[in-house]
Amino acid sequence: MAILDLLDLPAALPPYAPIVGLDPGEKTIGVAVSDVTRTVASPLDTIRREKFTKDAEALFKLMESRGAAGIVIGLPMNMDGTEGARAQSNRALARNLLRLRDIPIAFWDERLSTAAVTRVLIDEHDVNRKRRGEVVDKMAAAWILQGALERLRNHQS
Repeated sequence: MAILDLLDLPAALPPYAPIVGLDPGEKTIGVAVSDVTRTVASPLDTIRREKFTKDAEALFKLMESRGAAGIVIGLPMNMDGTEGARAQSNRALARNLLRLRDIPIAFWDERLSTAAVTRVLIDEHDVNRKRRGEVVDKMAAAWILQGALERLRNHQS
């Protein structure tokens, strides 16, 4: 497969195969998964970054356990719409994953996803700092994936 435009992703997937969403950071990769109808994204896990091969192995194991067939990676764009170092790093992650597995990958603009999730955890759920640190990455991945799923659903309508 290849890196696809988000709107081309569903055609590259088998029917009823979930999609995994990723929020890659410097120390962790937040992972979320969709349901088989690709309607709802749920936080799944956080992978502590070590070496790329180990990280990819952990990701593929999570994908296999859920039957996921595609990936949406958050692309942290600058507020002016340009790409910075983190966006380039996430693009490199996608290229490296493709070297290991033939899998469809797309990107979704994730500007402020972690900030939005943190705000929800504090304002609506009064989650303390320690607990936020444990869940924010996988919840940000779910936020990213949910945005992509809604874009796909709106495009079909």
